[in-house]
Amino acid sequence: MKRILLTGMSGVGKSTVISELAARGCKAVDADCDEFSEWVAVSDDLDAPGSPVEPDRDWVWRAARIQDLLSTEDATVLFLSGCAQNMGQFLAQFDHVVLLSAPVDVIVARLGMRTNNSYGKQPDEIARVLDLRETVEPLLRRVAGHEIDTSASLDDVVASVLRLVQAQP
Repeated sequence: MKRILLTGMSGVGKSTVISELAARGCKAVDADCDEFSEWVAVSDDLDAPGSPVEPDRDWVWRAARIQDLLSTEDATVLFLSGCAQNMGQFLAQFDHVVLLSAPVDVIVARLGMRTNNSYGKQPDEIARVLDLRETVEPLLRRVAGHEIDTSASLDDVVASVLRLVQAQP
């Protein structure tokens, strides 16, 4: 089974892309939900890039559940979307890491219009996303084998993702 991680900052369209892949019949999982992610307490001495979602807690992947998902061989391809501080421990298990990115104005507009998630509507949350875009996105770019600008149409973005899978043996 091929495993594809779609990652990127809040507002780039990860959930929208993963939903469209699922609608097209792909095994597509959004890790940004209670089943695969959880709130954990964090301390100020964390040696990780980016700031936690809140001063004393962060939203991270549930390691055992993500590992179970990645270990299951029930499809030809698994698409997983998400971005979490602890995702690095899983990167070696993916055949492809795809960074989804977008210009600042697109991200800010999407955060303001999103209906599936309230995060990103407050000025401090927007500021955090834009800061992470400057500090964490370059790190994601280094580990990603591919980058797709999601300011294109959804159909074009999904076609680009699917081409990556089909291009590989």
